Amino acid sequence: MAILSMGIRNIIAIAQTNIKRMLTYSTISHVGFIMLGILSGSNDGYSAAMFYTIVYAIMSVGGFGMVLLMSRAGFEAENLDDYKGLNERSPWYAFMMLILMFSMAGVPPTLGFYAKLSVIQSVVNADLVWLAVVAVIFSIIGVFYYLRIIKLMYFDKPEDTSQITSTPDMRFILSLNSLAILALGIFPANLMAICVAAIGSLA
Repeated sequence: MAILSMGIRNIIAIAQTNIKRMLTYSTISHVGFIMLGILSGSNDGYSAAMFYTIVYAIMSVGGFGMVLLMSRAGFEAENLDDYKGLNERSPWYAFMMLILMFSMAGVPPTLGFYAKLSVIQSVVNADLVWLAVVAVIFSIIGVFYYLRIIKLMYFDKPEDTSQITSTPDMRFILSLNSLAILALGIFPANLMAICVAAIGSLA
């Protein structure tokens, strides 16, 4: 089930041109990684799975929040092409989206990298090295569709040059979300310690 979740859904996500569907299919892939921690059958693995779940919740809020930000009255920014040239329209929001996409792809030093590393390490410790190798391969495949969005934002010309407007609250929440992903990726120990303590209290 973990392999199917990581593999098939990654391949389907690559074919998507709708960012909402792409993020939805990638969710199933992330669930596959969460299952790796559970498969390890150890407290460390359960802690890693819990950590990954929290991390994905934070990332998904940011990802879908950016979709809402880009949408406006009478228009929903659902297609990947809607993100072309975002860096020219708003360098700050492009940077926030960059952090989110890097984290979902598992690129260091973001929080998503540490989440994937922790669950992969748990299956290696459980002598399931072959499963860890499969997870790494599918993770590399998944990098493609996240980097595609970054390419559109930074290297393509915008099709829509209208100004991106948002409320101060929206700007603050999205900025805090993305910066937290970066900061916690650099210093993940405290969040992981909370997960370890939570699992330990249930053991």
